[in-house]
Amino acid sequence: MKQFFIPLFLVLSVLPPPPSLAIAQHQSVDFTQLEKVALKELKDTNTPGAAIAIVSGDRVVFEKGLGASNIETGIPVTPDTLFRIGSVTKMFTAAVLVTLAEEGKIKLDRPIGEYVNGLSRKLSQVTAHQLLSHTSGMTDESPSDYGSHDDRALAAYVRSLTDDDFFTEPGKIFSYSNPAFDVAGLLIEEVSGRPYADVMTERLFKPLNMSSTTFRPTMAMTYPLSQGHSGSGDVKPTVIRPFGDNVAGWPDGFMFSTVADLARFAMAFMGSNIKGTQVLKPPVINGLSTPYVDLRSPFGFGNGKYGYGLFVHDHRGLRVVWHAGLIPGFGALFQMVPSRRVAVVILANKSGALLNKTAETAMDLMLPLQEKATAEPKQVLAISNTEISEYVGIYTNKPERAEILVKGNKLILKLDDGEFLITKIGDYRFSITKPNESEAQEFVLVRGSDGKAEYLHIARHALKKQHINK
Repeated sequence: MKQFFIPLFLVLSVLPPPPSLAIAQHQSVDFTQLEKVALKELKDTNTPGAAIAIVSGDRVVFEKGLGASNIETGIPVTPDTLFRIGSVTKMFTAAVLVTLAEEGKIKLDRPIGEYVNGLSRKLSQVTAHQLLSHTSGMTDESPSDYGSHDDRALAAYVRSLTDDDFFTEPGKIFSYSNPAFDVAGLLIEEVSGRPYADVMTERLFKPLNMSSTTFRPTMAMTYPLSQGHSGSGDVKPTVIRPFGDNVAGWPDGFMFSTVADLARFAMAFMGSNIKGTQVLKPPVINGLSTPYVDLRSPFGFGNGKYGYGLFVHDHRGLRVVWHAGLIPGFGALFQMVPSRRVAVVILANKSGALLNKTAETAMDLMLPLQEKATAEPKQVLAISNTEISEYVGIYTNKPERAEILVKGNKLILKLDDGEFLITKIGDYRFSITKPNESEAQEFVLVRGSDGKAEYLHIARHALKKQHINK
């Protein structure tokens, strides 16, 4: 539906350059090439429009709308056009919950049943830390993209969750879960005594001067608003009707925002004052960006970690904190390099559009990145019969299911979209290659307390091995 632990170290431990130096470094940047890359990527991905903002220090040094906000009307995108931002929403939900914890209104390491009543037995024992770090053990069976517009729908949905909405015990392993952030949203609501959307506005959007940002469609439609589009290949994109909305999923991915507003959040996160006030306090920033858990399987910038609502990666010599967002009709990419006080924000109005080439070009223009490493061929390792007998089985995390099986003396991974030959490339690390994809997809098997494979971890999700009694 929406895309995109024990603390090891603090992301912000390296002091950033002074604001004046950060700005001076980028005053002479020529963004002509960036615009060319962005326009080409819009054409190549058949995306109607996008907005881009680049932050350096206390300033937005580049801000541009490209293409159309609605393919039917041709209304152009501007930096003030609202887009749905998908799972980029998660860092905002996390920011408010961590702020409440810093104020002593909640403890992140205590069972949430102490603050919210009416929860299932297992859910009541989960902590806010586990929700925000995707270690709750909850599945990723998300709320529908279409549902109630009533504020009460969030509480109704969370209280409808049962112990069957867990694929494993809390605290065992990282596995991305949209419902976990919906639970975090209700926690915000219950602790604050007000609807989630109102708390987000009062606690975060207003202080940061994010004047257009909202969760409410009836507010969003009063501002310049992009429509979401769908389409594949060279077929002309079409506007998605009706416009999706479901209060039950607001905390995990339904926020409306602009690149201009998101740039203000980035500046505050990287140490700037907004309207003379430090809105995001250092403990909150550190709480969000501390890497708590390994991702296990490669995603985004490769192997990395997850904080609270943020991925944390080392990329070409610099630490990047980021999140992507995918929701029907829209794609969003939000990247920050706190040590250099640089951020790149890109919003697009077609399903699945992340404009990664544009983002990488912007990073190259703004940062002293190391040369891209040449990918070395993966060593292919033999798989013994003993290993095969250990690996074979069914792995689940509803609605996902995977099966490792043997066919003609070959080890196969069976997924919803087909069966793929497994290649062993490391200790409990493997790859598969899908037709029409240029790069192999890696996955890992994670051992349990008995030393044998207990989870299959692929594309941010852990699937638990099912032991069938014979």
